Amino acid sequence: MQMLTKFESKSNRVKGIAFHPKRPWILASLHNGSIQLWDFRMGTLLERFDEHDGPVRGVSFHPTQPLFVSGGDDYKIKVWNYKTRRCLFTLNGHLDYVRTVYFHHEYPWILSASDDQTIRIWNWQSRTCIAILTGHNHYVMCAQFHPKNDLVVSASMDQTVRVWDITGLVKKNQAPSAMTFEDPFMRQNTQADLFGSTDVMVKYVLEGHDHGVNWASFHPTLPLIVSSGDDRQVKLWRMNDSKAWEVDSCRGHFNNVSSAIFHPRQELILSDGEDKSIRVWDMTKRTAVATFRRDHDRFWVLTAHPELNLFAAGHDSGLIVFKLERERPAFQVHQNQLYYVKDKIVHVHDFASTADQEILSVRKLGSQYIQPRTLSYNPAERAVLITSPQDGGIYELYHLPKNLSGSLKEPMDESKRGTGHSALFIARNRFAVLDKTNQQIQIRDLSNTATKSFKTPVPVNEIFYAGTGALLMATQTSVILFDLQQRRVVSELAAATVKYVVWSNDQNMVALLSKHTITLADKNLKQICQIHETIRIKSGTWDDSGVFIYCTLNHIKYALPQGDNGIIRTLDQPVYLTRVKGRTLYILDRDGKARSVNIDPTEYRFKLALVKRQYEEVLHIIRNSNLVGQSIIAYLQKKGYPEIALHFVRDDKTRFELALECGNLDIALETAKALDKADCWMKLSAEALRQGNYKVVELAYQRTQNYDRLSFMYLATGNDTNLRQLLKIAELRGDPMARFQNALYLGDADERVRLLEDVNQLPLAYLAAKSSGMEDRAQAILNAAGKTEDEVNGLAVQSPGPKPAAQVVLDDPNWPLLTVSKSFFETAFTNAVDRSAPENPSVGPTFKFEEGIDTLDEIGGEWDANDDVLELDQSASKTPDDLFDAADHEPMDDLNADDGDGWGFDDDIKADIDAEITRAAAKESAEFVPPTPGTNESAHWVQNSPLAVDHIAAGNFESAMQTLHRQVGIVQFDPLKQHFLSIYEASRAYVAPIASNPPLTINLRRQPDELTVRNSLPPVLYNVDSLSKLLQQGYRLFSSGKLALIATQFKTVLHAALFTIAADAQEAVEVKQLIDICREYIVGVTLEQQRRATAAGTTDPARLKRALELGCYFTHAQLQSAHLQVALRQATKLAFKLRNFATASQMVRRLLELAPPANIAEEARQIQAVCERNLHDEMNIQYDQYNPFVMCCVTFEPIYKGSPKVSCSFCQASYKPEFNGRLCTVCDVAQVGAEASGLRVSV
Repeated sequence: MQMLTKFESKSNRVKGIAFHPKRPWILASLHNGSIQLWDFRMGTLLERFDEHDGPVRGVSFHPTQPLFVSGGDDYKIKVWNYKTRRCLFTLNGHLDYVRTVYFHHEYPWILSASDDQTIRIWNWQSRTCIAILTGHNHYVMCAQFHPKNDLVVSASMDQTVRVWDITGLVKKNQAPSAMTFEDPFMRQNTQADLFGSTDVMVKYVLEGHDHGVNWASFHPTLPLIVSSGDDRQVKLWRMNDSKAWEVDSCRGHFNNVSSAIFHPRQELILSDGEDKSIRVWDMTKRTAVATFRRDHDRFWVLTAHPELNLFAAGHDSGLIVFKLERERPAFQVHQNQLYYVKDKIVHVHDFASTADQEILSVRKLGSQYIQPRTLSYNPAERAVLITSPQDGGIYELYHLPKNLSGSLKEPMDESKRGTGHSALFIARNRFAVLDKTNQQIQIRDLSNTATKSFKTPVPVNEIFYAGTGALLMATQTSVILFDLQQRRVVSELAAATVKYVVWSNDQNMVALLSKHTITLADKNLKQICQIHETIRIKSGTWDDSGVFIYCTLNHIKYALPQGDNGIIRTLDQPVYLTRVKGRTLYILDRDGKARSVNIDPTEYRFKLALVKRQYEEVLHIIRNSNLVGQSIIAYLQKKGYPEIALHFVRDDKTRFELALECGNLDIALETAKALDKADCWMKLSAEALRQGNYKVVELAYQRTQNYDRLSFMYLATGNDTNLRQLLKIAELRGDPMARFQNALYLGDADERVRLLEDVNQLPLAYLAAKSSGMEDRAQAILNAAGKTEDEVNGLAVQSPGPKPAAQVVLDDPNWPLLTVSKSFFETAFTNAVDRSAPENPSVGPTFKFEEGIDTLDEIGGEWDANDDVLELDQSASKTPDDLFDAADHEPMDDLNADDGDGWGFDDDIKADIDAEITRAAAKESAEFVPPTPGTNESAHWVQNSPLAVDHIAAGNFESAMQTLHRQVGIVQFDPLKQHFLSIYEASRAYVAPIASNPPLTINLRRQPDELTVRNSLPPVLYNVDSLSKLLQQGYRLFSSGKLALIATQFKTVLHAALFTIAADAQEAVEVKQLIDICREYIVGVTLEQQRRATAAGTTDPARLKRALELGCYFTHAQLQSAHLQVALRQATKLAFKLRNFATASQMVRRLLELAPPANIAEEARQIQAVCERNLHDEMNIQYDQYNPFVMCCVTFEPIYKGSPKVSCSFCQASYKPEFNGRLCTVCDVAQVGAEASGLRVSV
């Protein structure tokens, strides 16, 4: 048995210690009056508490509350809150030193022992003493509650141990008053009644120690007591219901024994004393198992962790946290099975089925208190090689039984046992053994016969598997790859004190694990990267993708071969990793149980794909996961991918910097407007100037009022109009220098002269007028100055040349623009946002708002202006791009054309032959023959396209109407007349020839490069981008609350969709989604208009009930989140006013699920609080939010799921069956229930 030290502190003498039941904390009370709170896992001092006067001898954590209690030589007991880091109150009553203090595990009690020969029980909630236990006639050194029963044990310098029965006190306090530990009231002094009371009685008095007893404690489960005293003995006592007696004594200490406790998991007793030793005793044999000594420090206190296999002891110069056995189980993974040792029994665990089976007992290997250290499995021979650290190291070879049924087999043959620090298989019938003492490696066969033996090339601490015929040898400073056949060192890698080696599944990578370092190398031991951790590294395993997953004491982490690492999840307790498969991590916990935990591999797969430049995988992860956090943003920025980082950031300042870094002026401008800081505008202007985007530069200069730069920019671009505006601004600002500069840029001599006169610079004004040819003006100035022309003749005056005029005025000042190439990700984010929208309309529309139109700051107009205006967070809707991106989609060439066209064989050669014959005949007859007319290009349009819009462009309105009727059941064409005319006119250009001749008509083409008339198509008037702009106008109208205009606008979009041409299948899907959006908005707005008409100026309950129903139906329209919040707020307030509190509560709940701004959410919660007091509806309305329904667009009544209905063949609006054949009231053009093939929008 060995002491494994986990933490050691240096401080004043430690008199009391206590483990926190859950957190890795330990309290130490010191002889100098201080209390220290340590994190023993991190090795850091968390807090110090200094309020006691004199030594603090006892300290204890509460099992559940954030409290601890301390007692000291100032006779005081103090209760502390470690969260607030202050003392809550002090319990006064003891008349001498307080030795120990403990919380009860269930009741709000504190037990204290004192040198005043009494034991007191306190109620820490009422802050009163509820019992005084008297009977000892000397110092009471220790008193503790039984962990389960109503008993107290105490030890005293009167050489006795007493067991007290507190059953009466428990019964008396079974219904305590509901008071908190900070309640200063309800105090009462009942001490006078407690002396001689029967609440607490002495059950046993244990006499047997020859000197004072320092410690006594209960066994956690058995009826046993252990005590220690100044007679240098540790005594074991047994008790039953009627008596208690001494079982035996443990002798071995040669000075006072300070404390003794039971091992919570094994049949062991631990004790420490002033002889500077900690001793471990066998509880059954009462013999010493192990002794651990310190050179100069006496031990004063000993405790065990309530849940973990940890112990702590306080001594003269600090404390030590330790454990007595390694908790790491010996294990090895082979294919889909895990072989491991638990409680000295070999288990096999199947990862797939999670079946676990005991297959072999190895109890005879080493001491019963020492667990096996390593296990090596040989699949060829079904054998395991197990080592134990006892006596310097032993090993034994076991053959696993073929028949696993029946009782466990325990090998009796000891011929396959030997001595050696390490042993492992290196081939199917050979294993290597390291004799660390003699620094020798032996190669043995399966009969345990040595076949080879050789000295290690350097002093070696450990050997590890490195493939068939090779070994990894770990020295103090490096790891050596050793070839056993050639007996030579193949390679060496610097890695200090390697404890574990983990190979990847393909044996191409290896991880070398030290206490605080992980070294990743290839199979030739060439270092790839090295990772340092401040917390101890426990174990690791390789992911199939080549990522190393490892765990420390409190985290599961990952390490990429490129050196990047990060946290996957936190751990409550350390575990040992065995295998990782996808999102499942297989582990062994410290109890030796094989189990699995779920992990999220998204972050490390994302980084790995980024490093490997697997950009498609990166995009897939971004679109299908929720990667967030500053670490990801910093990583992307560090690796040179600011455009991806921009996708994750919501903070305006960070977005601005990232946008500038990747040259995205659109987002930079958007965030600069939000920040509105001078330094941001200056950075933006510099980047925009670099790219040549003068519009952004101009805006930035205007926001920062940088007039000088604006003037020069307008001069460079020839913008005289804006220069003259700056001249006026300078005059208003009273800035003569700016006025003169702008006048100079403009070449305005009159303005320069006037300015010089205004600032009383008459000589300069004269010269300016004279040089500009203003003779009269110059003479007037001279007269005003009282000078003569002779007095100024000495000055040379030259006439300036004429100002050069701008030859070309560009329509777009942003020319030439610097070409900023978009990265793979910028292009993908721009073109593919929201492409994965579901087709199910119940999910809601996927079309996004344009910037700034989704804020409810602008929602007013008819949307109940008297109500509180919703102020939605603009960042929620400002998406970096829109579903309808303004991209140029070149239509693909018609790949289905006739095969011969490519060679030009099908040109109209027949027409040429006929023309030649005609010319010859005319020449012979000398008579004029008119040429044969050709085919009109518009006729080819009808032949080349099945779309109604192309037929309209060709002028064939009749066939277009038939097509629309056949595809979507259009019967009313009056609302579409303007669209027909616009499409026809947009497909032609007219050129005026000489007077009195009709204009020449030129047909425009969809593909300008198409040279042959036969394959041409008319131009596109409506595409997805233009519909998107019309849709945004509808959104703006909705925000303004102009109900009449909203329906008109969305119907315009709906009608335009009939004539839209999609470039690909994806755009065709978007057109269908857009039709659904328009239908939902038209139906929703119509419901709101009906509600207002119904409720206007009435108190009729029936009409108010109908208005409430319509308001509730409106909330089920599939609107944008910002607009749906408006509907929900109106329905909530209407239901609340009509005292339908249950309905109002439902609406509030739905509103809060949309995460409205704080003020709206606060108002909603107030309504909800009122409604929840009386969840009752005064009006019984026809509305069931849990039963899916659609609205009949005539009766405005719900049609619940499963009920018969008919739909509009175009917009899919729903109607009751009796309205079949009517004109749709939503689109106003299609017939309800008509048979139709479906709208076609692509050729």
